[in-house]
Amino acid sequence: MLRLAFLGCGWATRIHSRVVARLDHRVARVYASRDAARARAYATRFGGAASPWGYEGALADPAVDAAVIATPPATHLELTLHALRAGKHVIVEKPAFTRAADVAVVRRVACTANRRVLVAENYHYKPLRDALGDLLRRGVVGEPRFLQINAVRHQRTSGWRDDRAATGAGALLEGGIHWIHLLAGLGLSVETARGFEPSRNGRPDRSMLVVLEYGEGPVASLHYSWEVPAPLRGLRLSYLWGTEGTVTFETNGLFLSVRGRRWTFRTPGLRDLAGYRGMWRDFLGALREDRAPAMTLDLAERDLKLVEMIYASRD
Repeated sequence: MLRLAFLGCGWATRIHSRVVARLDHRVARVYASRDAARARAYATRFGGAASPWGYEGALADPAVDAAVIATPPATHLELTLHALRAGKHVIVEKPAFTRAADVAVVRRVACTANRRVLVAENYHYKPLRDALGDLLRRGVVGEPRFLQINAVRHQRTSGWRDDRAATGAGALLEGGIHWIHLLAGLGLSVETARGFEPSRNGRPDRSMLVVLEYGEGPVASLHYSWEVPAPLRGLRLSYLWGTEGTVTFETNGLFLSVRGRRWTFRTPGLRDLAGYRGMWRDFLGALREDRAPAMTLDLAERDLKLVEMIYASRD
């Protein structure tokens, strides 16, 4: 039996709770929030206990094995260090931290505490990432030239997502880092990363065009936005172009069509489209077996460095 303490009772904790409950009945859950009533509501809704003493009480509980940090990004570093020093493993939501330099601090404390830090980057386990990487490795469309990700949508935001101090930046760091991770994890080496922001008004970015250049030659573009409506309930098409064919895929991975040496149509992973099941299966195994997960702290550090490079390129 593993006992997880969820710090923060918002959307992320709701998703994770549902997945864990369906995946493994040997996981007990404790919910902690700055609002004790909210913690009790989550405990009732998802099954588990509520910490009446908030984050401090949950981390002080000797029965808790790991803390799941699902609070605003600006709080991740402090809570992660607190949890490690309290002898807990840590599962921290993406973006893990607001600065790449924070990873080195966490790594040292985790080593001293002999505890693991796992980053909840579900796109590492997304079937689409594996499918695109496999097509590139096998040269199905010849030599790759361009990869275009269309990740524009209209997303209503409020509270900490509209607060630069809480997010550490804007939409690219808070949500766009998913796509940066995917683009950096296809088996190609990113050499440069640049960003172009359509409207800079002093507020956190809500739209960004990112261009990545790979050492192997291809160029990738990411169109990311929280303020551009996407038709068809958010269904969007993205492309991989090569010298011998084209891959057309629904951005989230609903389907993938290859027109090249031969035509194929695939649905990469409808049962786990977002990768949450694969992520939690790996994380729970890593905690029980005392091993590193597939999504490592080093990969999270790489992603943060790329986002910093993108933001710096605008100045």
